[in-house]
Amino acid sequence: MKKVAVILGSASDLPVVEKAIATLEEYGVPTEVHVYSAHRTPEEAREFALGARKNGFGAIIAAAGMAAHLAGALCAHTTLPVIGIPIASGKLSGMDALLATVQMPSGLPVATVAIDGAKNAALLAIQILAVTDAALEEKLQAAREKNTREVLEKSAQLEARFNHN
Repeated sequence: MKKVAVILGSASDLPVVEKAIATLEEYGVPTEVHVYSAHRTPEEAREFALGARKNGFGAIIAAAGMAAHLAGALCAHTTLPVIGIPIASGKLSGMDALLATVQMPSGLPVATVAIDGAKNAALLAIQILAVTDAALEEKLQAAREKNTREVLEKSAQLEARFNHN
């Protein structure tokens, strides 16, 4: 199975990104976590991205706040899928990170999830890997079915409580 890289722009992003790491672990996806900054460690980020495919990665998740150029910086040096997590921080509460992550130039796509959307970033990476991994696809399908059952159970509880026609 291919690995997923989880790259944090700063160690302070860990409380948000832990949701992605936990989700990847829950699905049994091998994960490596690193801290590389697009601005403070650009050469290390570049070297990681250049070697990611040969080192067994199938996708990269990049989390950064404020200027949030990390996902784009990694994307510029790999053809692997890159998923950006804009982190809520600073005076703009993550809107700057969202725009910096989602507004990539033509030819350099970065998938972008919601501000602080770490779990969805992990699930998207898992879906990408599941294109060629039937066992992962089965786990995703089972999780979707469980989610459906849970929502319907909660609906039935509310209907029983409030619908007395």
